[in-house]
Amino acid sequence: MERLIATCGLDCASCPAYQVTREGDSKALEALAMTWSEEYGATLTAEDCACMSCHSATGPWMSRCAECEIRACGIEKGLGTCAECTDYVCDKLAKFFDVVPDAKATLDGLRADV
Repeated sequence: MERLIATCGLDCASCPAYQVTREGDSKALEALAMTWSEEYGATLTAEDCACMSCHSATGPWMSRCAECEIRACGIEKGLGTCAECTDYVCDKLAKFFDVVPDAKATLDGLRADV
């Protein structure tokens, strides 16, 4: 499987929202929105879940990704991922890693490759 690493270290290519958006499967996107709404106690629509990765210049971006301060920071600094940042690990990223430790492992691996 391809890897498409988001600014924060998540692998967009493994995300169901990215996969079904890329495939253009509107029914699967609606089903994903219903599933995630139930799992996360939120009200999500298919439009909220549509995403072509945080690296897409034109979107769509999943609602959370579109508002992500980590993504915005990376764009402002012209970085592909936070692994390239001289401020690695910043406070925003440290809080994110508390919730998603796999993202830290990914970014740490990218830093080791540099």
